[in-house]
Amino acid sequence: MNVRILTFNTLFRGRSRARLSVLARLLEESDYDVVCLQEVISPRNLAHLRRAAKSYPHVAHAATFPVVRGGLVTLSRRTITRRHFQSFTPVRPARPEWLLRKGALFTRIRLPDGFLTIVNTHLSANMDMDWSMSNAYTRVEESELGELAGLIGRIGAAEPKVVMGDFNVPRSHELFREFASATGLRDALDGDTAPTFRPELAVLEPIDQILVTPGIEATTRLLFKDHVRLADGRFVPLSDHYAVEATLTLPA
Repeated sequence: MNVRILTFNTLFRGRSRARLSVLARLLEESDYDVVCLQEVISPRNLAHLRRAAKSYPHVAHAATFPVVRGGLVTLSRRTITRRHFQSFTPVRPARPEWLLRKGALFTRIRLPDGFLTIVNTHLSANMDMDWSMSNAYTRVEESELGELAGLIGRIGAAEPKVVMGDFNVPRSHELFREFASATGLRDALDGDTAPTFRPELAVLEPIDQILVTPGIEATTRLLFKDHVRLADGRFVPLSDHYAVEATLTLPA
């Protein structure tokens, strides 16, 4: 059983609706079963995306007033049987991200021979880009990863799971490795060091991640590296992040 998935931080600033129009067209032309998006913050942008991505009739998100909670949206061509959003506990320092109530969006999709739980998440940004354990933002991310691991631990061990999104934590960092160990999940990108944040903006290790239940095989690649043409003819990056796609092969 193969399932095609994609995770993408869409970037909420700078002609976001025009870029979402291009993204919707690309998704309509794709064969993805499930797409996890981050930073879809505006309710009007969410409504626009839903109208434009018509081949994804099943959509999960949390409350949309005054903003889409957590900025998380999951699109699916397969039936969603369960959905739940959980905010992370706010941890100082105080910052504008608190208004978003960042967290994790859990969806369970129906497959021909069972179910798959998809977790779409976006952790707090490390505003200092300093992931030393003494850094205040690193401690925020440590708290959020601990909460997320606890939430994942409530899901039945036999349930196939995929956790993906913008972790804002480098793939090689001890916090990410400890999270994978605590949840029993496997890094689907096998420690690949290719950056997922556009390197012309900042030189970072990969911060967008996909983890899967052991036994699920995954083939991955980065997408949306090239500039795209907007309706007004301008060429722009689709986001400040690249997308990560995966083809998952679930055990029989």
